Amino acid sequence: MLGSTTILSVTIFVLLIVVPLFVIPRLSGWTQSNQSSLLQRLRGPRQPPSEVVSLRVYPIKSCRGFELGKTKLRMHGLDLDRQWMFVDAKTNEFLTIRQIPQMTLINTGLSPDGDSLVLTITGVEGQSVRIPARPCAAWLAANTSLTQVKIWDIVTDGYAYGPEVNDLFSSLLHRDVCLVYKGPTPRILRGNGDPRLLGRTQSTNFPDVHPVLIASESSIAELNSRLKTNGADPITIERFRPNIIIKGNAPWTEDSWKLVRIAKADLAKSSGSPALTLDVVARCARCQVPNVNPDTAEKHKTQPWNTLMSYRRVDAGSSYKPCFGMLSAPRNEGVIEVGMRFDVLEETRNHKYIKGF
Repeated sequence: MLGSTTILSVTIFVLLIVVPLFVIPRLSGWTQSNQSSLLQRLRGPRQPPSEVVSLRVYPIKSCRGFELGKTKLRMHGLDLDRQWMFVDAKTNEFLTIRQIPQMTLINTGLSPDGDSLVLTITGVEGQSVRIPARPCAAWLAANTSLTQVKIWDIVTDGYAYGPEVNDLFSSLLHRDVCLVYKGPTPRILRGNGDPRLLGRTQSTNFPDVHPVLIASESSIAELNSRLKTNGADPITIERFRPNIIIKGNAPWTEDSWKLVRIAKADLAKSSGSPALTLDVVARCARCQVPNVNPDTAEKHKTQPWNTLMSYRRVDAGSSYKPCFGMLSAPRNEGVIEVGMRFDVLEETRNHKYIKGF
């Protein structure tokens, strides 16, 4: 015979655990994915916490970026990131390192007061261009012209700069180019970030597809060990152009991230600085841009591409490309800085890269 204490314990277990997990979801039409997510939240994160070790922004698409100890995460990405890009002056189509490796010799930086974006060229002394880092509407109206530009198969708008900005870079790249600043028309996320999949309508500036790329030091270290074994030189994580770099606990655990949180190291004391959460929407399928040395613009014929292709073709949605880093869309905005805690709140085995539709 069961004692009254045992019966009470079983009843409490059924009411608190079994009913919420199995009865309520079925009555409300929850999917298996919903149930798995709830089970995982009750179990807690599978991965131990990590730490943000570097923040990088690339103000001009395909040009050299810089590190920051602290910045702001916006819904469209890190502040200043990919807000500009170069286009062909005749076709207004975007230009990248894919076609012109020399673009990585264009350096970006902030003036000491943070008000200006300073553009220089590696190996070219005494020449630079300054433009407002956060141009106001009046400045844009007086110094640029709003035009239509094309990035991949999307036409959007951009504020085009004049020859006083463009001439130096046209000379470097041996073609007529024009610098543009993202215009007011939202560039709505597509593919894995499509509103029908993401659950909200979100836009970005000029990254290839999604606002934020997160990468792991553990994974670049593992890749470098393989490069060394293959007789190749190690590379820096900069070649993959990530925004947020975490220390990582083990290589490639990022493949399963679904929802991540970045907050003060002591969560109990972070009330004045709200935690940041990001939906990890897809793996980042890579082209051969990482083969380009950002210091010299020289493109290696085979590495790290060949090594990555040998073991990182892990996404069924892009089976002919290797993956490195995770593409993400912020759920909220706030301050982000090096040293913050990084937690994986939800995981998935169902990541599959989806081309824009």
